[in-house]
Amino acid sequence: MNIHHWIAGKAAPSASGRTGIVWNPATGERQASVDFADPGEVDAAVAAAKAAWPEWRATPLSRRAEILFRFRELLVANRLRIAQRISLEHGKTVADALGEVARGIENVEFACGIPNLLKGGFSEQASRGVDVYQIRQPLGVVAGITPFNFPAMVPLWMFPNALACGNTFVLKPSEKDPSAGMLLAELLREAGLPDGVFNVIQGDKVAVGRLLEHPDVKAISFVGSTPIARSIYEAGTKNGKRVQALGGAKNHMLVLPDADLGMAADAAVSAAFGSAGERCMAISVVVAVEPVADALIAAIAERMEKIKIGPGLEDGIETGNDMGPLITREHRDHVASYLDSAAQEGATIALDGRRHPATSRSGFFLGTCLIDNVRQDMGCYRDEIFGPVLAVMRVATYQEAVAVIHANPFANGTAIFTRDGGVARQFQFEIEVGMVGINVPIPVPVSYYSFGGWKASLFGDLHMYGPEGVQFYTRGKVVTSRWPDPATSSVNLGFPQVR
Repeated sequence: MNIHHWIAGKAAPSASGRTGIVWNPATGERQASVDFADPGEVDAAVAAAKAAWPEWRATPLSRRAEILFRFRELLVANRLRIAQRISLEHGKTVADALGEVARGIENVEFACGIPNLLKGGFSEQASRGVDVYQIRQPLGVVAGITPFNFPAMVPLWMFPNALACGNTFVLKPSEKDPSAGMLLAELLREAGLPDGVFNVIQGDKVAVGRLLEHPDVKAISFVGSTPIARSIYEAGTKNGKRVQALGGAKNHMLVLPDADLGMAADAAVSAAFGSAGERCMAISVVVAVEPVADALIAAIAERMEKIKIGPGLEDGIETGNDMGPLITREHRDHVASYLDSAAQEGATIALDGRRHPATSRSGFFLGTCLIDNVRQDMGCYRDEIFGPVLAVMRVATYQEAVAVIHANPFANGTAIFTRDGGVARQFQFEIEVGMVGINVPIPVPVSYYSFGGWKASLFGDLHMYGPEGVQFYTRGKVVTSRWPDPATSSVNLGFPQVR
């Protein structure tokens, strides 16, 4: 199977001669090839989006919302088909992929409310006979560069708001699992979206580089690792673009001695090992305030040993496994290497996923891993591992735990588990992290709020989707109007006054 680009409403085979391999992570076998765009093919996608923009911008808000409503219904009807394709290319279970699609649908539902979201403000009689009002207008051609771990959800965080606001869109999905973007393009066409309003460019850094420098691309949305997010932000802003670049994470889950340990253990395991830990909002560090650590670790380990690991699909049939493989062999080996370095640096390997029976399969499997007695100077703590590895750090006090979280360069998400409402409120008030959960391990905001972290987890001023997403994909214009009696008109070279 060959996976092509999507330009001006149809699949567009590449003429670049460059392709990449799409693996089946559960079997280790090649299942498709994907075209890699050259700069000219990126230019063709941008040109299609630019040509479609004037008519799409002039399309009434109610018509844009109608198309998005149809798209939403098509997503619901095709959610299993999309989830199965994600499972085959990414490796996550079908149930996990269905959850991803569901969260994306929520954002489409938010974007369907665009007639209400784009209402401006109006001030009558700001000066004598003068009215002032503000409107928000689309930017033009905008682009999204999305990661492998959520090939449907993250694009759905971006383009529904962008399209609803009147922009046209160019998507550059991950080359590791590119099919979801094409499926979304097909459903948008079926929903009635005009040709050229949404385009997909497959490829690698060549395509990314051209999008970042293209003069007709007005804004870039990105989700990925912090080093790349930083470079995307710097290159995009240097070329005069608006950029929101979401980077990496090291999410801490603080567990106090008064917490419900069963609930906390359930949450830690769910948040650490869902999607094999390949989530920017995964809990990767449990900060246990003594004397709770031993009991909490025992409860976590007990639950980890019950996780069923294997393919999400076999012969097209759902398997019922809880966790699938990692995205590539190289990434699996990189994640596993942290167990060696942690042991060498003095940590305790409480559960070694390299010994799990699933690792004997031909795919890119690694069992769940638990590392105890972790310190801040260890590599397994400093780095974003992005795999099924949960670290446990023991501290003496709540204040020490907060200091640990504040010292970390990432500030994407965090959580606290406690029965004490006063401490929970103090935590949400003082913690310097963008998204906070109180007895909720993965505090991804609902669609009518916005997603994004602080510090090295975000480059740019605006978070993704929700109200800030609408703000990102529009710019404000203030209009001052007067309809005077011509008899009162005269020349006045003084500075305008409002009194």
